[in-house]
Amino acid sequence: MASAEVVIYVTTYCPYCVRAKALLSKKDVPYQEVNVEERPDLRSWIAQKSGQRTVPQIFVNGRPLGGFSDIAALDQRGQLDPLLSRARTPEDPAVEV
Repeated sequence: MASAEVVIYVTTYCPYCVRAKALLSKKDVPYQEVNVEERPDLRSWIAQKSGQRTVPQIFVNGRPLGGFSDIAALDQRGQLDPLLSRARTPEDPAVEV
């Protein structure tokens, strides 16, 4: 289904990260997982781009969607699938890995 570029920033000890990855996997969405446990540079970048310091942080086509509860709410409203099915364009912002 998905043709969007999805990047999820996680830590290994985060239960919400596991739930976010499970939701994306259930939808057959390929994603790039980036562990930020030992990456203060990425944690700072995430906070700057998303306004949040917590993980997971999910970016779709370079745009921050928030954490697990945010994407779960989008999914319940039927708004997540359209975001995941839109291909990345040159106008989309870059993401850090």
